[in-house]
Order: sequence, then structure tokens, then C-alpha cells
Amino acid sequence: MNPPRFWAPAFDYETRADGTVLMRQQEPLPTHPQLLAEYLDHWASVAPDRTWIARRTDGGDWQRISYAEAQGKARRLGAALLDLGLGPDRPLLILSENSLEHALLGLAAIYVGVPYAPLATAYSLVSEDHGKIRDIATLLNPGAIFADDGAAYAKAVAAISAEGRAVINVRNVAAGALSFDALLDHHPAGADAARAALTPETVAKYLFTSGSTGSPKAVINTNAMICASQAMVRDCYRFLTDQPPVVLNWAPWNHTAAGNKVSYLVLTNGGTYYIDDGRPVAGKFAETLRNLREISCTWYFNVPVGYDMLVEELETDPELARGFFADLGMLFYAGASMSQRTWDRLSAIGRKVTGRDVLLATGLGATETAPFALAITDVQDRSGNVGVPARGLTLKLVPNAGKLEARLKGPSIMPGYFGDAVKTSEVFDEDGFYCFGDALRPADPDDFSKGFFFDGRLAENFKLTTGTWVAVGAVRATLVDAMDGLIRDAVIVGEDQAQLGALLWLSDKAVAMDAGDLATELQEKLSTAAASATGSASRVRRAVVLDTLPSLDAGEITEKGSLNQRALRAGRTALIDRLYKGEDGVIIA
Repeated sequence: MNPPRFWAPAFDYETRADGTVLMRQQEPLPTHPQLLAEYLDHWASVAPDRTWIARRTDGGDWQRISYAEAQGKARRLGAALLDLGLGPDRPLLILSENSLEHALLGLAAIYVGVPYAPLATAYSLVSEDHGKIRDIATLLNPGAIFADDGAAYAKAVAAISAEGRAVINVRNVAAGALSFDALLDHHPAGADAARAALTPETVAKYLFTSGSTGSPKAVINTNAMICASQAMVRDCYRFLTDQPPVVLNWAPWNHTAAGNKVSYLVLTNGGTYYIDDGRPVAGKFAETLRNLREISCTWYFNVPVGYDMLVEELETDPELARGFFADLGMLFYAGASMSQRTWDRLSAIGRKVTGRDVLLATGLGATETAPFALAITDVQDRSGNVGVPARGLTLKLVPNAGKLEARLKGPSIMPGYFGDAVKTSEVFDEDGFYCFGDALRPADPDDFSKGFFFDGRLAENFKLTTGTWVAVGAVRATLVDAMDGLIRDAVIVGEDQAQLGALLWLSDKAVAMDAGDLATELQEKLSTAAASATGSASRVRRAVVLDTLPSLDAGEITEKGSLNQRALRAGRTALIDRLYKGEDGVIIA
């Protein structure tokens, strides 16, 4: 395999009197199709028999859908959605996990100009009050609800059912609901007329923010926005155009990372998407390994805990390692920081198997940016560099509380939040730049082209009694890494205190340990981390284990498992008080 090709960006800079820096690539974004339907039509014509998407059946074989089949089914399903009265003002609501039917309905909706909104399954299956999906249904007023299993989603559907709102099931079809298979019987003529009326401004979908710093908001995703993002992806990862990409992915499509970047990375480049029914959790990771022994990916994505589990297998199974790296152009991680230990081990395996450095990278993006925004393609010796802005984007770095606040403008930025003009106005500055709410730190203060490191979410940060600002994101990432697999995550506390503390969310590894051994390990790791810290704003001196699990309904945890730092601090005042009084169970460094 030839080494993969990547961009070689050059930048223009503008520095303002207040210290604000504007940074953009010198070359403009290449011209590209403005409709996702154009890509489907193209690949259905050029490579009709190539597999677009596949998923294992209960029998273990892969059920495949080719590009020609996808186009035909999207036309028939699209016509059915139109016949049900769906349209720009009556979207499709999807409650279900990743599946072939989910993928086809999403593609059909886009093909005929019906916006759709895939929701986190936790809102339906974990939430006890279904408050979030009630609010979402009130906001969007969907014309139909897709719930693949009529029995499993019965309570969620009942919470948002309304007269004139169709329900579509695949299995256990509920009374009064429509069968997915029956929708495929529709004649596609209506879909063809709707396809001809699409414009770049046609809304493709609504993706809801995770709510890590507030209530979920409906991000408007237009065709133009998503297609611009994918043009940036192709420009950055140029090897994607050398051969159709092959991906194996488990991440849910209600997240922009998988639902936009990975899904459309495949569609727009004529690749193949294998749905992974495994997960990076105990009891389910074996399925991921089974799939990786069959599927050699060209582009691979996972969250850091997934790589923590994968590296153990790659080190002990040379055959798996050879197959995994055989066609691989790069590894990408997101969702959290990766431990340096896992980074080093993955890098070493890649070099051993391929004889070269395999790019291991992350980036910076958001639901509001479709999501591709910043990326790095230079091989690094440490984790965390989120890279530089893509072609077509302008990065604005604004001095804020001693940090550089990141803002973006370009064709892949959302037009706004659906039905919320106030929130929309709050996240755009006077120059029309989208405000991430994140701070960045340059890898090289004298050369911004070397990329940036995430320097915390400004909304999460607070001051100690010394007046020193605490970069919560950076402190949390460092602490999680230092605890060496004993904790899943941490809430950093200490506002109006003299020293930092942490609420710890134990990992499965820690929960399985003897209580005495665990206490000793936690104390030793915390002390080591404190000794290596450089000051009071980065030194965690005390910790306590979370006494109850974070609550989804209370907004303490998002559906993707990330902690809402502010919500947890507000809801755990008694535990924080115990922490600073030094009561039983408090770990002191």
C-alpha cells in the first residue's frame, strides 16, 4: 500500500490591535456538489453494485445494500414520506439506533427534501420522564416517527404521539403503525419531482446538541453546509479519493461525528459503511473484534476508551494487528482526550506492522460546524493536537481571560438553531463568527500552522480564591490520564476554594477491585499527579468517588456519556462540602 496522501496547507494571518488573530488557508475550498442527492445519484450510476452499507444479520452474514439499491429504495421511501404529508415543515423523527432501515429512511428524507432528526436512544430507552423527546416533538412537530421496534419504543412513542402523526416500525409493528416494508411499495414518481426541486439551502436534518453545557438545541443542517464540510474532509484526507473508503463504525448517528462526518465521508466518496453492533464496553467489544478480523478499514474512528481496549488486543494478536493496519490510512479519535500511554502503544504497533508512522489524530469540531473544522495531518509524538482550520474556514482567536477563544466562519457553519433566534444570536459574534466556547493553545506560539491544543471550555472554568483561573478541561484530561484507567471521568471542583478537588466516576476496572486495594491505588495515583502539577490551578489535592451515577434527566450526563461539569457541581453540593471538610472517604494527596 502506498503511503496515504494528505493536505499541505499554507496560511494567511491578520492580527488586530486588541490581539485578535484571524487565520485562514491561502487556497479556497474546491468546487463541489451542493446536494447530497447528487452523490447518491453519481455513485448509483458509476458503481451501482458496490456496497454502500452493510450490517450483520442474526445468522452472522453481512446484509448489504448497494448504491443502486439504495437509490431505488430511497426514491420509493421518499415518495411514501411525501404521501404521509411530510415536508419542510413536517419532518421525520427517528428514535432508533443505527440500522439499515434507519440509514435508508434518512437517505430517503434527504432525497426528497424532508428534514429528519435522529435522536439519542437514551432519550427513549433510558430516560424515565421522556422530557427531552417531548420538548423536541413540540419544537419540530414531526409528521412521522420511526421506531424500529414497536415494543421497545412503545412508551417513548406514546409520550409524543399525536393525531395525524404516523408511526413506522420494522419489528413488533404496533397497532395503527405502518410497516417499514410496506413503505417500499410506493411508486417513486413523487420522489423524482421532489428531488428536482432541491436547493443547496434545503434542510437535510436537525441534529441536537448533546446538552453538555445546557439544554439540547436543534442545529439546522442544510445540504450546502454538509457538502462543504465533506469537501473539506476530502481536501484534508486526500487518500479518500484514491480508493473508496471502507469504515467499520459503531458510533450513533444522532451525533454529528458519525451521523455527518463518517456517514457522508462514505457516501460522498463512494465507499462502504459497515455498521458495528459492538461497543467499547464490557460484553460488547468482542463483536467489534470479530468484525475487525473480517473488515480491513481504510479510515478508522473510535473514542479513546475504545482504543484503550483495542490496543490490548492488537499487542497480543499479531494476525489481528496485520489485518487492522493492512489498508489503513489513518486512525481518528474524538469524544475525550486519549491517554499518552495508549497513544504510544498504538503508534508503536502501527510502525511495527507497516514500517512507517500511521497517522493517529484528532480534531476540533461541533454539531454547529457539520462538524469538520480543525484537523491535523502531521504525525505527532503526543496526543491532543486538534490541528488547523480547513480550507474555506476562517479561524478567529480572541483573547479572553488569558486564553485564546476560538471562533469560526465559513460555508460549513450552521445558519442557526431551529426555532430559537435568541440562542442563535448568542453564539454568533458581531462579525458573524460562530463562537465555539472553547479555548485553544498554540502548539508553537510563533507558528500557528503547527496546530493547537484544546485549552478548556470557557463556560466550565472558574476561579480559586487566589483569583487564579482554572482551565477545567485541561485539568480533567490530565487527571483522568494520571489515574491510569481507574476512573472513567472526573468533575473538577474548587470554585471559591483555595485548592482543587475532584469527584471521580470509577471505571469498570476499579469497581471490580478489592475496596482496600482500590483506596490505596487511588490515593497513590492522586498524590503522584499532584506532585507533578505546576501550580494551584492544575493541582488536584483531594477527591471523592461520586456517590450516585450522573443523571441523564437532570442534565448531569449527555447521551454520549460526557459529564456536564457545571450541572454536576450544582447538583452535588453536599458531596463537595464533604470533600472540603475531609470527611470519611475523602482521598487526600
